[in-house]
Amino acid sequence: MKILILLICIAAKIAPLAKPAPWTGIIGTGRGVDGAATLKIDRHGRAKILSLQEIQLLFSQGVDSLRDKALFAVMLYTACRVNEAVTLLKRDVYDAKGKVRAKIIFRKGNTKGKLATRVIPVIQELRVRLQAYKPRDDSPWLFPGNADHSRANNHLHRDSALWILRVACKKVGVEGVSSHSFRRTALTSMSNAGIPLRVIQEISGHRTLDELYKYLEVREDQVLGAVSSLTLLAPVSSDDFGKPCLVEVTDNSVKESC
Repeated sequence: MKILILLICIAAKIAPLAKPAPWTGIIGTGRGVDGAATLKIDRHGRAKILSLQEIQLLFSQGVDSLRDKALFAVMLYTACRVNEAVTLLKRDVYDAKGKVRAKIIFRKGNTKGKLATRVIPVIQELRVRLQAYKPRDDSPWLFPGNADHSRANNHLHRDSALWILRVACKKVGVEGVSSHSFRRTALTSMSNAGIPLRVIQEISGHRTLDELYKYLEVREDQVLGAVSSLTLLAPVSSDDFGKPCLVEVTDNSVKESC
């Protein structure tokens, strides 16, 4: 027996490294070694998943202009990237009569990797924000650059959009937010609602499900609920404690007497 164990240990030391295991279907929690949810601080960590209260604060107290509220709404309710939002044309959102379209068009050339055009339905919450916002008449962009700025004839720069978000978060005291927070919040919310991942992928524009998984976050209460469901496998009854048992372990055998 000792010789067999020794041979197994030697084989384990000289065996080549195994290939990484395939994806197991478990979504990363985005939590640190202490179990706390990781936040993005100074570009380190992961973009924060916003709570309902934080979203309400950003819209009600974080920004004042209808443009900035419309910008936040587009990123949240379509799960788009910042660059995809600022490069939208007015005709991608409004029809010839100035009414909000039923769907927003994210053109292939403005998406990451220029993979495909995405068409996202406009829900009522987004429609209200877009109806209240009136883009400048002298610009084709949904979010044009400031009229007195060098980008007056171009769209709002991505960095400017991020600066607006940072200022809003600082104003309401929300930390850990980055350019992907609205996107991660939207995609995670859909996942938690039970929307099939293949449908979410169609909205997010990710090339593969593996890329999508990185955006989704699992809450602690979901993990607890999953583990708690295991009680159905072998429920404990009073009979399990009715009679004590004595277990005796020797070198050659294990005896159990009840």
